Amino acid sequence: MQNQMMTAATAERETLPQRFYSGLKLLDRIPHDLIALIARLSIAAVFWQSGQTKVDGWHVTDNAVYLFQTEYKLPLVDPWIAAHIAAFSEHFFPFLLAIGLASRLSALALLGMTLVIEIFVYPDAWPTHGTWATCFLVIIAGGPGRIALDHLIARRFTH
Repeated sequence: MQNQMMTAATAERETLPQRFYSGLKLLDRIPHDLIALIARLSIAAVFWQSGQTKVDGWHVTDNAVYLFQTEYKLPLVDPWIAAHIAAFSEHFFPFLLAIGLASRLSALALLGMTLVIEIFVYPDAWPTHGTWATCFLVIIAGGPGRIALDHLIARRFTH
């Protein structure tokens, strides 16, 4: 009871900035596991949906190849090969991110793809690409979190 009275008395003496800072400190309690899960799933969805625009069933569309010939125009890469690599990458790595398997490597691969898009295709889209890069960097730097197959595998081999 006395602790409650002291806590209440202390709270009354806190200034408005101190109360505000105390409120902000609550944000430190957001678990990385949740942040990583949201980063993995949201960025995986972005790339998966892009990959879906390049395929019809199991085949890369002629339109996708045409875009690599006319709009994307990557240097040193044949448009047919680039379209197939992009379609594969935009399905394979997002799938791995969603299930949390090889998460850091998948995030690194898609970050590389994002850099290629930013540098060679849409340099004015840096705000979007920066947002994507942030999701990837959360995963690369902090890992995929505990809601991931990577975590289960790591636990299996470390115990």
